[in-house]
Amino acid sequence: MRDFDLTPYRRSMVGFDRLFDLIEKSARSANGDNYPPFDLERVAEDRYRITLAVAGFKKDEIDIVAQQNLLQVTGKKEANQDRSTFLHIGIANRSFERRFELADFVRVESADLADGLLTIELIREIPEAMKPQKIAIGGEAAEPASTIEHREAA
Repeated sequence: MRDFDLTPYRRSMVGFDRLFDLIEKSARSANGDNYPPFDLERVAEDRYRITLAVAGFKKDEIDIVAQQNLLQVTGKKEANQDRSTFLHIGIANRSFERRFELADFVRVESADLADGLLTIELIREIPEAMKPQKIAIGGEAAEPASTIEHREAA
């Protein structure tokens, strides 16, 4: 993978340090372990879905931890399984840890395990204070755009 020189952007863009750090970290770890395979899907404008192929794992062997801007999915398999009778082992049945960096205001809505696929539903909820506000001219208080739209619809 190519190395990115983000120095010119770092000099002229203030407050984007976290984004540049994420890009550089992603480029360094791009050739890491690809197990388990996963799909990342945009379901709607503010809804996302992560689907991981976790064949052979049970619910109690998978941990999903969401913290600020990070989703960590961990699968733990016991290594003491007797595989001496197998002639070929092609199904990966090992422990894993997969991390996903989340944007601000993205939270896990639900998780489900069915047919060997772990599906994690994510939603982005922007707080009312962060949404655009219409500013009245003449010193009147600002009114949230959603309130204005609701009043105009009535």
